[in-house]
Amino acid sequence: MKRFWNKVSVAREGDRFGIALDGKPVRTPGRLPLAVPHAALAEAIAGEWRGVGDTIDPRAMPLTGLANAALERIAPDPAAFAAGLARYGESDLLYYRAEEPAPLVERQQAAWDPLLEWARTRYDVHFETATGVMPRAQPAPTIARLSDAIAARDAFELAALSPIVTITGSLVGALALIEGAIDAEGLWTASQVDEAWQAEMWGVDELAAQATAARRAEYDGAVKFLSALG
Repeated sequence: MKRFWNKVSVAREGDRFGIALDGKPVRTPGRLPLAVPHAALAEAIAGEWRGVGDTIDPRAMPLTGLANAALERIAPDPAAFAAGLARYGESDLLYYRAEEPAPLVERQQAAWDPLLEWARTRYDVHFETATGVMPRAQPAPTIARLSDAIAARDAFELAALSPIVTITGSLVGALALIEGAIDAEGLWTASQVDEAWQAEMWGVDELAAQATAARRAEYDGAVKFLSALG
């Protein structure tokens, strides 16, 4: 679709903030009003529309996409969506450790143990860690409390947390991020321990690097969206 507007504006609509193009409200693909609960988020989304060139490229508008998801996919049944994210608590990246070499084991411990220790204290839970990739069941109370923690988030928070959880592979890390126990750069670095090690040992694979860059861009968009909810 080619750009057809000149002015992008934000207007309060009750307890929400909508985005308009030449005075006409923007709508989601399902024709819902694109109205969000925070002025900062609305301004950030408006900035994406102001930055459109001759044609619309949805890949360059991650905040708009996440808002659409919050309104259309998540808001109708946030509990079901949260339950899907909660399943990551059963096989979190942080649970599974390398047996060797020692330097990699130490890096994983340094990056991942503080996050698990934070979650143990924050939620009064216990984690089972393991070496290798064979599944290790987590205690039922742990899964229940992590599930409750993610279920307590609203549709817009869940929209942002979804790519953060799936890209990092860590529900615990995403909860630590939203609660301020780790910053975005720290969580990204923790999630990339294994990849960084492989690159050091065997060199950078160009295709893998491109895939990582794409994931990082998606991650950064979700973090920006989450920050605008604060």
